[in-house]
Amino acid sequence: MHIDHIGIAVKDLETAIETYEKLLNTPCYKKEVVESQKVETAFLQTGQSKVELLGATDPDSVITKYIEKKGEGLHHVAFEVEDIHAEIERLKSEGFTLLSDAPKPGADKKQIVFLHPKSSNGVLVELCQTVK
Repeated sequence: MHIDHIGIAVKDLETAIETYEKLLNTPCYKKEVVESQKVETAFLQTGQSKVELLGATDPDSVITKYIEKKGEGLHHVAFEVEDIHAEIERLKSEGFTLLSDAPKPGADKKQIVFLHPKSSNGVLVELCQTVK
């Protein structure tokens, strides 16, 4: 496992892209809408990891609700795994609570699943596996 990316919830994706391009001194290399999550993402590479900016595409988006409750900021930390199904079973056996029993399609050619923040000291953790 390694940190694949950190996700940051933002109100205005275009403004956030400009901010993080200046901050990280690197361009946004990819934007993608994930219809099932009602989110538009933008990725910036920083070393071996990425920053994923998350903007809502719908008032019912989980990102909209997150920002209303907690404001803009760190949304999740994502760890790349080799076998997401094995990790789901391993973490369940260790007592972690997952937000779904099976991975779902995510941005950046990934299958994803989230751990409930109560299982990980208040941090929303995403597991992701690149679809080959």
